[in-house]
This record gives sequence, C-alpha cells and structure tokens, in this order.
Amino acid sequence: MRSKIWIIVSSALLSACAVGPDFKEPQPDLPQQWRAPTATNDAVEREWWKQFQDPTLDDLVTRALANNAQVQIATLRVAQSRLVRRVEAGARWPVVNANAAYSRERTSENGTATRMIDLIAPAGGRDQIVSLLSEPFSVFQGGFDVGWELDLWGRVRRSVEAADANARLSEEDLRDAQLSLVGEVVRGYLELRGVQDQLRIANADVAASADLVELTQYRVKGGLVDELDLTTQRARLAEARSNLPQLRQQETQLVSALAVLLNVQPGALDAQLVATPPTFTVPSALAGGVPSEIARRRPDIQRAEAQLQAATAEIGVAVADLYPRFTLTGSFVQQSLHGSDLTEWGSRQWSIGPNLSLPIFDGGRRRASVELRKLDQQQAAVTYQQTVLRAWHEIENALSGYSAERERNSELATALAQSRDAYEIARVRYNHGMINYLAELDARRTLLQTERAYSQSNTQLGTQWVAVYKALGGAWTP
Repeated sequence: MRSKIWIIVSSALLSACAVGPDFKEPQPDLPQQWRAPTATNDAVEREWWKQFQDPTLDDLVTRALANNAQVQIATLRVAQSRLVRRVEAGARWPVVNANAAYSRERTSENGTATRMIDLIAPAGGRDQIVSLLSEPFSVFQGGFDVGWELDLWGRVRRSVEAADANARLSEEDLRDAQLSLVGEVVRGYLELRGVQDQLRIANADVAASADLVELTQYRVKGGLVDELDLTTQRARLAEARSNLPQLRQQETQLVSALAVLLNVQPGALDAQLVATPPTFTVPSALAGGVPSEIARRRPDIQRAEAQLQAATAEIGVAVADLYPRFTLTGSFVQQSLHGSDLTEWGSRQWSIGPNLSLPIFDGGRRRASVELRKLDQQQAAVTYQQTVLRAWHEIENALSGYSAERERNSELATALAQSRDAYEIARVRYNHGMINYLAELDARRTLLQTERAYSQSNTQLGTQWVAVYKALGGAWTP
C-alpha cells in the first residue's frame, strides 16, 4: 500500500513541476499518470476517527466541529466569498433603477438664464420676463434608467471565474481548519488516554510496592531478611509515588487543551474525561485501498490550485481593461410642473443609446497591471509546486513513522508478554524462598519498564496513525 501511495504522489509531483510561468489554466481533472484503475473513492473512510470505536472521542470531535472558534471564522469567510461571487456575477445583467423626485426651485434674476433673455426679449419687456421666470416653481418627476455593460472582452466573465476560485479557496481553508481541528482533538485525546494509562500503571506500581513493603516488614520480624531489604523497598515505594504528581499535571493540561479546542470553559470536560478511562484500540492497519486522488484532495493542494486559478483569471480581467468598454444605457422619465399632469403622455422624456469608453493614455498603468497579474500567476504556480512537494514529504514521513512505530509496537507486545512470564516465575520463586529479593525486584522493574514503554508506544502509534490520515487529506467532507 505504501509503495502505491509513493507512486501516486511521485506522479503528482512530476505533474505539478510541469507547471511553469506559461501556465494558463489548471485542468479540472487529474493528469492520466495520477490515475489508478483499481482505486476507489471509499478506500479511506470519511470519518476516519471513528475507527478507534470510542464514543467519547466521537462526541468530542462532533462538538469541536460545531463550536470551535477557528472553524466558525472559516465558515463565515466561506459565506463572504460566496456573496462576493454573487456580486461579481451580478455584473452580467442589466442594472435597472427606478427614481422619483420633487423639487421647489427658483431661477436667479441675474444668472446665466438672463443672457438668452437679453438676446431675444423685445425692448422694454426684459424686466417683466425676468420677473416672471424667477418666480418659484415646482417640478414633479418619476421614471427609471437602465445600464448594461456588454462583456465583449470577457472582463466580467473572468471576474466571475476569479470569484469562483476565491470561493473555492475559502472552502479549502475551511476544510483545512476542520482537518487540523479533528487531528488535534484526536491526538490530544489519545495522548490524554495514554497519560491516564501511565497513571494507572503508576498507581498499580505504588500499590504493589506498598504490598512488598508490608511483606518485607513481616519477613524482617521473622528474621528472613535484614533491614536493608526493607529500606530498599521503602525507597522504591517513594520513587513510585513521585511519578504520580507529574502524570496528574499532564492529565490536567491535556484536558484543558481539549476544552480550548471545544471552546468550553475550564473544567467542563472533567466529568467526561477524568473518570476511569477506557483503553482505546488503535486500528490494526490503514485502509486497504488508496484512491487515485489521495494527494490532490489535500486541502492545501486544493487551495494552491484555486489560488492559481484565481491568479489566471485576474490576468484576463487586466487584459480586458486594455480594450474599449461598451455600455447600453436608457432612461424614461415623466416630468411636469404640475402634479396633475405628471401621468400625461405628453410629460414623457426618454433617451437611449450606447456609450463607449476607450482607453487612450494612462501612463502605462493598465499595461503594468497586466504584467503584475502575470507575475502573481507565476508566483501562484511556484507555490503550487512547493505545496505538492511538501505534501509528498509529509506523506512519506507519516508513512515511515507509522510503519516504524507499528513494528516497534509489535516487538514491545512480545517483550511485555515475556516480561510478565518472567516476573511471575520470579515472584513465585521469591515467595518460596528460592531466590533473593534483588532478583524479584529486577524482574518487576523490567516488567514495569516494558509495560510503560508499550503504553507509550500505543499512544505514539495512535498519533502516527492520525498523522497519516492528516497527511492524506483525511477524506473529510463538510
């Protein structure tokens, strides 16, 4: 399975590295070399954390996804980007505005309007005409106007494409926030259960050491052993007890970290998590099949691709600004000096016709904008390549870590079984006086060390398993 992932991700990197400064448009489908005919989209479970079969973990993840502040912020950004897309798409359609107005006006007796009167008024009649025209009057007006930009050069279309890409980018940010949150919750939960398991082992060690102190006291009274054995056993008991405060502190910190992720108050999870913890079971293996789009579905790769698409569309917007803009405009207005005449057909006035805006000279601003957008696209292409390369390394490191820890965990399981057998033999022989205390103590210490190492390995194996699913994109679908 690991070799299949390596081949797929390697092909992904080679495909991404073929993207250069002349890249025009990311293809919506995968290159042929990314495909695996035997792969299925269900090979990696969508809700992968449920493979731990722990209802408490399922509840924590569900609550975190619903309440986490970062996820809520990312969700709001998705809503914002979709509204921006609607704004850009609205430019495809005509703009129609209705208007109505009423005004009370007076014309100046000494203003520009009197110049015409001076030219056409009969001798001696000027003052009378000016006096009449300067009397206040009312104007009633109502109508509508229409404007529609003809998208001949694709400026609006490319703006919508850029908005679509930015909306997809924000959606991938949301997926990334969800994936990171789920990974942090699962990892924190596994570490908490691991510390609690260590605490269980430490308490068992304290209890067993206390029993041995009591047993040694009886043997000292019976003359079977001397005070040295008793003093050594008491020191061992104090050493065992010294481990408890640190483990309890780690438990408190991990519970608090989970509370922060779930956006709840301190102590809100104590009743659910501090009780006697269940022993979680790490899934025996990863999913049997690997989908062909295993690497490409990672949120960071999808985000980089959306960013590249947006940068490509912005070039089209900048290029369209080099060409003329054609706009069809029209208006229809009913205007009258008397309100009763406003609806009369004779009160109408209208206009219709095209408007042309032709860029002639702007000091090279539009040309520079095109070159700037091209540089943005080249930067996005390099970022895309770097993102795929980083994903390649993350997947390889996660698989290597999981494989190594799985092998180590298997060996520790064997060592633990052997250590238990050895301790049982030593304990029986010590109780029957066949060996001294040091041999029994050495066997017990070996067992405790192996049990601690195995418990830590279980936790580490679980976190490595989480790292693999995070590296593979988690298959999380909001």
